[in-house]
Amino acid sequence: MNLDTIAAISTPMGEGGIAIIRVSGVEAIGVVDKLFKGKDKLSTVDSHTIHYGYLIDPQSGQKIEEVMVSVLRAPRTFTREDIAEVNCHGGIVSVKRVLQYILDAGARLAEPGEFTKRAFLNGRLDLSQAEAVIDLIRAKSDKAMNIALQQVEGRLSKLITKLRQDLIETLAHIEVTIDYPEHDVEEFTHQFLLEKCTTVRLEIERLLQTADQGKILREGLSTAIIGRPNVGKSSLLNTLVHESKAIVTDIPGTTRDVIEEYVTVRGVPLKLLDTAGIRETEDVVEKIGVEKSRKVIHEADLVLLVLNYNEELTEEDRQLMSLVQERKSIIIVNKTDLTQKIDLGEVKALVPEKTIITTSLKEEEGIEALEQAIADLYFSGGMELGDMTYVSNARHIYLLKQAQRSIEEAIEGISMGVPIDVAQIDIQKTWELLGEIIGDAVSESLIDQLFSQFCLGK
Repeated sequence: MNLDTIAAISTPMGEGGIAIIRVSGVEAIGVVDKLFKGKDKLSTVDSHTIHYGYLIDPQSGQKIEEVMVSVLRAPRTFTREDIAEVNCHGGIVSVKRVLQYILDAGARLAEPGEFTKRAFLNGRLDLSQAEAVIDLIRAKSDKAMNIALQQVEGRLSKLITKLRQDLIETLAHIEVTIDYPEHDVEEFTHQFLLEKCTTVRLEIERLLQTADQGKILREGLSTAIIGRPNVGKSSLLNTLVHESKAIVTDIPGTTRDVIEEYVTVRGVPLKLLDTAGIRETEDVVEKIGVEKSRKVIHEADLVLLVLNYNEELTEEDRQLMSLVQERKSIIIVNKTDLTQKIDLGEVKALVPEKTIITTSLKEEEGIEALEQAIADLYFSGGMELGDMTYVSNARHIYLLKQAQRSIEEAIEGISMGVPIDVAQIDIQKTWELLGEIIGDAVSESLIDQLFSQFCLGK
């Protein structure tokens, strides 16, 4: 591992009250000390203290910036290295200038995610905890943030470590039985091995059962709002977002392109896609929008089909209902403030298994029922974040599925009465796959790839 000193801006670029430049490494405090002028030398102060002063140009002696410097000594730091954090005024010029002086004093610019990478390599975090840091930063809802926070604290890591410990103890028993059959150790039968493997399999299955919900909370639901022109699609977007993001008029075909907006509904993060009204049209621009809408329907996780309460069903409406029949979708009959002309009985007959919500977006009626229907569709049993360990990372889900397959092959072999040294191979593979989740056995290229997704200062 490269033990040089790294530095990066850890706050967003732009104008703000305070900006922070983080410096980590063996010479972190010494590098900042070359520029700092305050009551005491930073090299002499206690750990976990903050000090007021100025950064001074070592060549000209002129003041660079007024700062507060936090001094944190290893190993009680995020990276388990010495860290100096320079707090300066949050202007673009100020921050960049302070960073450049720190680099000139002996630090190098950190790579993306290098601070968290060092925390992992120095044993401060395991890989699943390190990956949860980026989930914490990108969280789109309170629930997603809570799950990420639990993983940063090591909830998933502890569970995976326990499963691996159970497997390694089982492997140790197998080794003893194979190598020392003459010793009268605890009777090691196929039934005993079967019970141990079944326990691990059930725990892996329980984790995978949370994967769909966890992934939704982590990444959000791609939600397409579809329907014929002028049924209230853009009004629905604006109502859910609580802001006028889309143009709403009585003129059909107002929306020509797909409009994206993020919103959280009952704890479920949605990426709302307001599509162009689907109809036959000779307008070249509108036709492109309609084609985009058809594509979005096939790619979306959830489809909200809007119908008009004030109009009879058209052939286009029926085609759209047929289109969403096999997809997760909710039917919204809008404009209940107007005279009913739609046959709701026919709607129910065409989509008998779909939830149908009636709304008046103009009068803001039916919105709560719609929000609850969305939450029920994906979290019908509710979420107990305090008791559950949720899996949300795609890499973790893939490895758990591989481990599940491997342990099932071991169970199948044991049930068929194969020699235990044959079953040992699948149990060993399961142990290794679970180890990849927490970084116990991963390649350097994978580590580099994972941390490259982080921003520079993290």
